[in-house]
Amino acid sequence: MCGIYGIVSGAELRNPNVVEAMGEALRHRGPDGRAVLAHPNARIGTERLRIIDLHERADQPFASPDGSVWLEANGEIYNAHELRARHRDYPFRSHSDVESILPLYLEHGTDAIAMLDGMFGLAIWDNRTRTLILARDRAGEKPLFYARRGAEVLFASELQCLLRHPDVSRELDRAALAQYLALGYVPEDATPFADVRRVPAGAFMRFRDDGSEETVRYWDASRFAIAPRGANDAVEELRQLVENAVAKQVMSDVPVGVFISGGLDSSILATLASKNIGVDRVHTFSAQFAEASYDESGDAAEFARQIRTKHVPVRTDEETLREALTNVTTRIAEPLADPAILPTFLLARAAREHVKVILSGEGADELFGGYPTYLGHKIAPKYDALPSFARAGLRRLAYAIPPSGKKVTLEFLLKKFVGDAERPWIERHLNWFGSGLSPRVHATPEGAAAASAARLASLFLPDYASRDPLAAAMLLDYRSYLRDNLLVKVDRATMLSSVEARAPFLDRFVSAFALSLPADLRVRRLTTKWVLKKAAEKWLPKDVIYRRKRGLSVPVASWINRGLASEVDRLLAPERLRAQGLVDAQFVTELLAAHRSGRANFAKALWTLIVLQYWIENWGGEKS
Repeated sequence: MCGIYGIVSGAELRNPNVVEAMGEALRHRGPDGRAVLAHPNARIGTERLRIIDLHERADQPFASPDGSVWLEANGEIYNAHELRARHRDYPFRSHSDVESILPLYLEHGTDAIAMLDGMFGLAIWDNRTRTLILARDRAGEKPLFYARRGAEVLFASELQCLLRHPDVSRELDRAALAQYLALGYVPEDATPFADVRRVPAGAFMRFRDDGSEETVRYWDASRFAIAPRGANDAVEELRQLVENAVAKQVMSDVPVGVFISGGLDSSILATLASKNIGVDRVHTFSAQFAEASYDESGDAAEFARQIRTKHVPVRTDEETLREALTNVTTRIAEPLADPAILPTFLLARAAREHVKVILSGEGADELFGGYPTYLGHKIAPKYDALPSFARAGLRRLAYAIPPSGKKVTLEFLLKKFVGDAERPWIERHLNWFGSGLSPRVHATPEGAAAASAARLASLFLPDYASRDPLAAAMLLDYRSYLRDNLLVKVDRATMLSSVEARAPFLDRFVSAFALSLPADLRVRRLTTKWVLKKAAEKWLPKDVIYRRKRGLSVPVASWINRGLASEVDRLLAPERLRAQGLVDAQFVTELLAAHRSGRANFAKALWTLIVLQYWIENWGGEKS
């Protein structure tokens, strides 16, 4: 795991010394070692977190034997041993997993990227062809940003690193911010800044010194054909694939831990990690909330006791969350409205005292159908078939239930369902998974158009209309909510504390299997994640498997009204919002008033606006 960065040009670099400042911006990703390779036309550097081969000889970047090709990568290559065995005559200088990429590239060129099994953001500068290659892993676990300024291409693992370059403007990309307002995150390949873009997940980009560039997709989740399988065969195959994935991903020369909640996904990972590493050798960490509806630490601690891990509960109250909020908003240059980034940061900070590698459960819900929204899509056609008077009556009953600030209540789910069930599936899905903000929030027609359901659907799944809604919703979440929100959250939150997060459910073979599964093996009748739950019966007690899903979150609703109230008033002041011209100040004032009066719970929508204001204040050039 590392932070990588650099500048490559078709001519001599204009400002090569800025690379030092770029590296400083990424030191949290790699505090163990750093190195820079320099050439008149290129300079690339790495801040290294030592995970595999702890010796300094394994510090990146790596150069080919003749010095004509340079390589650096952020992430882990799980098939490195196999790749090294193919090139026994290559003069490896280390046992690094990343170095195994270099002889593979020298033999196969860019075809080598599709041969990698792992999570990565990588850069290859090939002086033989004067070409820069930037690539990301299949799901998008590891980030990679770039900017073009004249003849130069700048790249880095995190956005704030590029902002250190004096030629990179902080001009806002208003269409991207409008999409943030709809979703709570900025979708690929945009960023909040007009000058900076993201390398797409599952693709590589080729930049030539004549100024040309091209994007080549080597992995496309939408291209997997459904492969009919018997239920028992599917369960057995999945068991083997998940066991293999965890066995690969606990590979490390440093201690490994697991974030656990006591629920299905993290319990699978902790159990299989213990099986591979040994009883009493795995650390587990869980968030300990004061508010009962958010706290799963009791279940997590009991499960940890049963499987004999070294368990650490992590205090997660208003004081520590406020500290996390300051860290996240001042140190991450991307707005992300998922409040779970705050406890994730606290978990990672506590974990860093014990481990350098953490296993996390991202991907299981999207690949295997774990969200209640998928049940909503199954029920919606039946609801829509009811007489109009019956639907109207159900809506009245739902909206008559008093709002609650507790976590994922039946009242919350019911109101979301009746509010959107009659819409086309793509609209209701984006509403269910979005920020909760009405189109009225946009200050301009252009903003509303950029954030429309049609525009967003075209970004994530252009052929959505021809697909089965249930399977398409899971695929859309894999290509949007998972890639652009959850994976961003876990990468940035863990790396702020120099901890590497790995997601075994996103293993390339597990993912390919899940993407080719019929939808009814993932969501069977009213059981979500059916095939994964059946597979887990080999590893876990049934009370853990079938425990109600809650997920990691924060009691934002009460925080807005109490502990954060004065800060919210400052950030959402009408005169401030009018001066920015991004949102309708009157609409926001009405939204906040309704939330504070208890008439409705608009915590999700308001948090999206609050995070945007923190981002503008810290990164968007606003002086407060």
